[in-house]
Amino acid sequence: QVQLQESGGGLVQPGGSLRLSCAASGYTYYMGWFRQAPGKEREGVAVIYIADGSTAYADSVKGRFTISQDNAKNTLYLQMNSLKPEDTAMYYCAAVTRLILAIFQPYEYNYWGQGTQVTVSS
Repeated sequence: QVQLQESGGGLVQPGGSLRLSCAASGYTYYMGWFRQAPGKEREGVAVIYIADGSTAYADSVKGRFTISQDNAKNTLYLQMNSLKPEDTAMYYCAAVTRLILAIFQPYEYNYWGQGTQVTVSS
């Protein structure tokens, strides 16, 4: 059983930064950050392979977002820089306990946090 708890969302102006955190318990293969805006489908933003720390990003956030892990604290992070209004969404931490192929597909993940709201607005 894996438990996930996000924190760090909030209101930020365009061009600003936020760091999301996800406290995790249990062993996982992949962990990722997903987001869902009102009226839109949930989409993968950034994923990390826990075993070797390799990462992958959606094109929309490449060069602006960084996913990282602190194994000592069992915590996943998402550093978000140069935020845009279109980044506004509920952000979810997710984990999966097996090897998967479609790392950006929500259906592949079997554990989810409750979400944290990120709003980018002036």
